[in-house]
Amino acid sequence: MRLLFRIIPVLLGLALAACSGIRVNTHYDPSAIERIESFRRYAWLPQPQGKDPRVYNDIVDVRVRMAVDQELKSRGYQRVDMSEDPDFLVGWQGAIDTKISVDTVDSFYGYPWGPYWSPWSSFYGPYGYPYGMGGPRTYVREYDVGTLILDGVDAREQRLVWRGTAQAELDQDLSSDALQKKINDAVHKMLSRFPPSPEAS
Repeated sequence: MRLLFRIIPVLLGLALAACSGIRVNTHYDPSAIERIESFRRYAWLPQPQGKDPRVYNDIVDVRVRMAVDQELKSRGYQRVDMSEDPDFLVGWQGAIDTKISVDTVDSFYGYPWGPYWSPWSSFYGPYGYPYGMGGPRTYVREYDVGTLILDGVDAREQRLVWRGTAQAELDQDLSSDALQKKINDAVHKMLSRFPPSPEAS
């Protein structure tokens, strides 16, 4: 029984991790669709400034720019300097928020079990554990969620015309390579919706 109670939090964590993929949403100005479709050349807005040093630092800025540059280049866009008359400007923002998850799990799926149904009966004899043993347990988990926002700004009109948002749970021990992969995946998923179509959201 003690072994089961040790295993449940691990299984619960794995299940949550499996569901904690990158969630993406995009928004755009419907009146600017034709203009966005004509975009070919882009330039970067200045590095953003923020209070959280985990997000706003030179290393993260380089990683985000590298992911965006690779994605846009693969799709035919050309990066230029701000002085070279770009069609649109790209900027990013980010945040890391701490969340708390509270989950109540019934050890035996919410219904009682008799001795002959015990999964340990082969080890503990035909009578297993007492009938109905193992009530619900509540597990509290604290975790970080990272948010990355990409903005597309019409360079001629100086107004925001497209925004992509990606969120994902962050492992506390995330390696540099794993972080870059997560950024790459987030950027790929967001920019797969750029330029927007009327059906995209």
